[in-house]
Amino acid sequence: MILALPLSFIAASNLHGWHWLRRITRQFLNVIRSINELILALVFVSAVGLGPFPGVLALALHGMGMLGKFFAEAIEEIDDGPLQALRSTGASQLQIIAFGVVPQVITAWIAVVLYRFEVNLRSATVLGMVGAGGLGFELVSSLKLFRYQETATCIIVITVMVIAADLVSNWLRSRIQQGPRH
Repeated sequence: MILALPLSFIAASNLHGWHWLRRITRQFLNVIRSINELILALVFVSAVGLGPFPGVLALALHGMGMLGKFFAEAIEEIDDGPLQALRSTGASQLQIIAFGVVPQVITAWIAVVLYRFEVNLRSATVLGMVGAGGLGFELVSSLKLFRYQETATCIIVITVMVIAADLVSNWLRSRIQQGPRH
């Protein structure tokens, strides 16, 4: 998310006039998104070795591409009125982003980030199966050794984690939609 934010501001067509930079950034996000997390994990496993680090790198890189695209599209869909008003008062680009863009997109961004967290949680299991560590690795190891009780435990833990992430995500979304209470 941290890497996707600055790229999304560059990739959004309604924030600046640097069309060549926007196109390059969009294509960069497209290339990163086009490579599946599993392929990225295999590349990173061969580059940095087994363990959770290559899985984290794969999910972070792919997530940057996905979130950068979604963030940029959310920016492009905002009402241009507040941006024009801020520009007419002489606001800097940072002020335009802070007071004109972010208030209009923050709820959409939070929803996308929470969804991406859920996706990453499920993807982490698959990545573990290719040597990127975590529960996926334990799941495959227990299957290969015919330890079905451990396999069942891994599946139950994965399911509970996904359900818990979904519950927390739904709770946060409802809190965001309700807004501040007075």
